Amino acid sequence: NSKVAGSWSGPGDVILCGSNSKMAPVVEKKILGAAGAGEALDITSVEEEGQNLWSSILSEVSTRSRSKLPSGRNILVFGEDGSGKTTLMAKLQGADHNKKGRGLEYLYLNVHDEDRDDQTRCNVWILDGDLYHKGLLKFAVSADSLKETIAIFVADMSRPWTIMESLQKWASVLREHVDKLKVQPEEMREMEQKLIKDFQEYIEPDEGTPGSPQRRGPPVSGQDDENVILPLGENVLTHNLGVPVLVVCTKCDGMSILEKEHDYREEHFDFIQSHIRRFCLQYGAALIYTSVKEEKNLDLLYRYVVHKTYGFQFTTPALVVEKDAVFIPAGWDNDKKIAILHENFTTLKPEDGYEDIIVKPPVRKLVHDKEVAAEDEQVFLMKQQSLLAKQPVTPTRSTESPARVQGGSPRPPSRVTPNAATNMSPITTVKKPDPGKGTAANEGVLANFFNSLLSKKTGSPGSPGAGGVQSTVKKPGQKPVLSNVQEELDRMTRKPDSITTNSTSATENEA
Repeated sequence: NSKVAGSWSGPGDVILCGSNSKMAPVVEKKILGAAGAGEALDITSVEEEGQNLWSSILSEVSTRSRSKLPSGRNILVFGEDGSGKTTLMAKLQGADHNKKGRGLEYLYLNVHDEDRDDQTRCNVWILDGDLYHKGLLKFAVSADSLKETIAIFVADMSRPWTIMESLQKWASVLREHVDKLKVQPEEMREMEQKLIKDFQEYIEPDEGTPGSPQRRGPPVSGQDDENVILPLGENVLTHNLGVPVLVVCTKCDGMSILEKEHDYREEHFDFIQSHIRRFCLQYGAALIYTSVKEEKNLDLLYRYVVHKTYGFQFTTPALVVEKDAVFIPAGWDNDKKIAILHENFTTLKPEDGYEDIIVKPPVRKLVHDKEVAAEDEQVFLMKQQSLLAKQPVTPTRSTESPARVQGGSPRPPSRVTPNAATNMSPITTVKKPDPGKGTAANEGVLANFFNSLLSKKTGSPGSPGAGGVQSTVKKPGQKPVLSNVQEELDRMTRKPDSITTNSTSATENEA
């Protein structure tokens, strides 16, 4: 019933025939087949290659999106004021500023993945050393971001007597904040189990592992069956916070100052390290000694933080040889390794209290710091005048009582200066008796005076014992004195009323 139309003009012409469109594809296939089957196969292969290219690009994009560095990771930093928290984190950031904030500081670390050419920022929250600001932690870490957070406790090695108290204090602050977040029990239990698993499955890395230090290590599957997971020790992870903890001791260059000024020895530093490592075992924490001044272990700290936060491969084993560059990763330590430090103790015991051995030294007061102000001259003189006015008047020799003169020894004539000796004689030094006031007392005074002169031993001139009358008589420039004192004494005893006149006349006659 179909109608066929066509024309033919020669053997090379093509006959097109058909009554409707259903016949067109069949004729077209026949024509293509006649033209050549190779061209059709080429077009099909090109289309398939294009589809494979697009699928591979989409697959790579989706894979890269899944492997990108996660954002929103947090680092909480705790420590006392002046322990070097801000300086340490700024050094890891690459900045050299020493600006100290107040309350809750914020920094960030640039994390770069060299293998995938990807980078991100890690948030750093530094809490003030004053416990008054601990409530600000709610702005740094929430219940949702707790599982993406690690904690760093900073201890000041230049003040070792504050280390253990500081670590216990900040650990309790973090524990209190975690409890306030009211994380779901299932989620919290999962975080604690992950921390225990990471601690148990720690394997000592090989320093010769090829590859970039930042390369993320693939999950180890074949070693799970070979390695036996040992149970936790008695004092291990007894305080599980659910977040990784890192203890960083700063200012380790101050150990030399402790040795010189405070007589610290090797066993003291081993004693400090043993107590810190016990604390780290309880919280499943790592330990690292650093020094910003000497730039010691700073790169190691950055790589370990990135390893714990983003899972980058870490190839540095534990370091316990140098006392000021210790590094102990989480999961490496145990009680037996800590006991090795106790072998170096000579005067200390492992069970000694930390506060009993590491004592804060007394504060030395500097005298030169106090400024001394000079007093006004007139004020000083007025004070001295008032003091002199308050003092009692001391009696002189001329007002001494006879009893005191009797009890004492008179001044030897040999001790009189030459100038004074020329103007006085032994007779004139005696007080002139008053006939009306008891001549007996005056006679006793004179008798005692001359008896004391007689009792003196006559020494050679110029000697200390030369206190006799003969030595004074022979001195040039002096008036002659009586040579026979006993005779003069008898004469005065016989004539007491005229003692002064007779003595004077006798002196004149001899002269």
